[in-house]
Amino acid sequence: MESIYQNSTDFILLGLITHPAFPGLIFAVVFSIFVVAVTTNLVMIMLIRVDSRLHTPMYFLLSQLSIMDTVYICITVPKMLQDLLSKDKTISFLGCALQIFLYLTLTGGEFFLLGLMAYDRFVAVCNPLRYPIIMSPRVCLLMVLGSWAGGSLDGFMLTPVTMSFPYCGSREINHFFCEGPAVLKLSCTDTSLYETLMYACCVLMLLIPISIISVSYTRILITVYHMSSAEGRRKAFATCSSHIIVVSIFYGAAFYTNVLPHSYHTPEKDKVVSAFYTILTPMLNPLIYSLRNRDVAAALRNVLRKHGLSRTLQVGHVPGKY
Repeated sequence: MESIYQNSTDFILLGLITHPAFPGLIFAVVFSIFVVAVTTNLVMIMLIRVDSRLHTPMYFLLSQLSIMDTVYICITVPKMLQDLLSKDKTISFLGCALQIFLYLTLTGGEFFLLGLMAYDRFVAVCNPLRYPIIMSPRVCLLMVLGSWAGGSLDGFMLTPVTMSFPYCGSREINHFFCEGPAVLKLSCTDTSLYETLMYACCVLMLLIPISIISVSYTRILITVYHMSSAEGRRKAFATCSSHIIVVSIFYGAAFYTNVLPHSYHTPEKDKVVSAFYTILTPMLNPLIYSLRNRDVAAALRNVLRKHGLSRTLQVGHVPGKY
């Protein structure tokens, strides 16, 4: 009972910067990024839903990435913004557990989804004639469900164990949200064995999608190399470039967090890297796909044109006088 009572005590989040000199400025910057990230991801989801030209497997998977990014940024940033304006920086035990679970679920889900998106690009470039058959709606749905299930498995495995340790010392988490390693530092028992197992689990979660990505793009490069048409090569690189950029950004940060030994980590570095892929990445992903994609840009122009025309008709219609 004593252990349960201890674990029910609130934690204190010290924030991205422990004692910021200009909290208002940090709030304005983070809030602006948050608004842009949520808006662009919701616009991306809306465009893919309403424009029939975007009803393809690639854009269906991209819409799921936008959903994950929207939830991803919403589980950390609102609390961070609240803490910047409030002296009360506490988070409940259950709130901390929920943050860890959602963070692990969405991170794992994005790992798998980005890997499967690479497979989608492989089929599109290397087997274009069979693409509609291989990437059928049923297969796409199974891919998405598998990504969510894989991420959830990671969350269900690691969250209960992380929160079961006794935290009988300091309650101050040197982070801006409840990230597993930062929380475990507060435990008053030896967690080295569990941290090793968690490290192995995270590496495995990375290896599976990285293997899919590596094999897919190796096959794509071989296929592109043997293409005789310069236009075909350009289209192949264009259809893959946005995904390669997103993968490089996300997996680069994930590699630092989950693969590099603890000797390379400091609380300050960990918080900066975490801020990069929990705050900046959800904003960058839809911008990269929209700015580098003619179909998305055309869909956005089409929606804006229709909206502008409807408003013009509404303004221009003046009821007659009787």
